[in-house]
Amino acid sequence: MSEIAEGRAAIRESKFGHLTVGSIMETQVQSATKDTQAEMLASYMMEGFGSVPIVDDNNKLIGIVSEFDLLASLRKGKKLEEVTAGDILTSNPISVTKDTDLMTLLDVLQNNHLIRVPVLDNVGKLIGIVARRDVLRGYLHTSGS
Repeated sequence: MSEIAEGRAAIRESKFGHLTVGSIMETQVQSATKDTQAEMLASYMMEGFGSVPIVDDNNKLIGIVSEFDLLASLRKGKKLEEVTAGDILTSNPISVTKDTDLMTLLDVLQNNHLIRVPVLDNVGKLIGIVARRDVLRGYLHTSGS
């Protein structure tokens, strides 16, 4: 068995390995609509949100705007007060559900070089967000540290 496979097996057998996204996700999510000005999104990011999920009128996820998207817009010479989320969002962002196990979440985060991902219910509505630090917090909590 490889080191990685052994590590996965050990994690799955621990308390941490039995956690799901629903047990560690943040449910207070700052979201916006496609009409939200990029300048407002930038102010959210100054409050500690590295990306903002973009939802429709029914709270269904339609995209996400990250710091990278805002910087790319600035690089193109655009003023953030003249750009909307709809102009710069990444559509069909990677997401997970509350039932996603943490090993799968780790793979999603690492394989896609993501810091956080939206959490959706079974009809695509935004119900939370989960970040790498939430995984670490879950680990520390279950390890007794």
